[in-house]
Amino acid sequence: MNAKTKKTVLTVLKNILAWIISLIMLIPLLLIVINAFKPDSEALTLSLKLPEVWEFSNFAVVIEKGKLGTSFLNSLLYAGCATVITVILASMAAYVLARRRGKADNRLYMYMVLGIVIPINYVSLMKVMQVTQLNDTRLGIILLYVALQLPFSVFLLYGFVSKVPVDLDEAAVLDGCGPWRLFFNIIMPMMKSSMVTAAVLCFLNTWNEFVMPLYFLNSSEKWPMTLAVYNFFGQYSKSWNLICADILLTCLPVIIMYLVCQKHIVGGQTAGAVKG
Repeated sequence: MNAKTKKTVLTVLKNILAWIISLIMLIPLLLIVINAFKPDSEALTLSLKLPEVWEFSNFAVVIEKGKLGTSFLNSLLYAGCATVITVILASMAAYVLARRRGKADNRLYMYMVLGIVIPINYVSLMKVMQVTQLNDTRLGIILLYVALQLPFSVFLLYGFVSKVPVDLDEAAVLDGCGPWRLFFNIIMPMMKSSMVTAAVLCFLNTWNEFVMPLYFLNSSEKWPMTLAVYNFFGQYSKSWNLICADILLTCLPVIIMYLVCQKHIVGGQTAGAVKG
């Protein structure tokens, strides 16, 4: 067996292994999707067998009894606002820290990035939320999400901005650009793909966040979908068809946003390649 044939065989084996792992990881998702359309009696076994009768009414029951309408709007508000604020602040902070390489700026960057690994002290955080009167408020949970996602977003965008040539800044300044115009008109359009990536990760993490709203949101009217699913599971723990429908409805917005952003990134890269 020559080297070229050996390389081809290894590539085929790697692809087969990747497909097998992907199919295994898709099994839980298939279980949820299939059982979400089954009647209560068929869903008890949680099998991959297709339902004999497709029960689309499960979703109507879940939306009505699980109060998913209100919780969906809450999650959309929290995740949307937190994502927009986080990405804008992180991109601005990453740009400034990447351009200033002094000791104080490097220490500030390391201090921000440490937020990725440092655990949260919920006792002291609860005291802060109570003193600032942000506990059990929508503004408070949004600010908590921003603080939680900001360190990783700065870390992600910092690596991209560091690769942008400083010559662009100098040329823009010579053309009369001020600091704000330089960032928003020159630098930010170049950061579009990395900002979209940061936005997807931030939206995904905030949408699926469970602990923060559990501690800091006491009113059920302000609960996001994660707490609504948890509460629904406690009431209908034996109705697996309704639980699967509830989980599926909770996952759909994140999947849709990921697909839309992925299409946007691929489209932008393709347009850039064609233009280049």
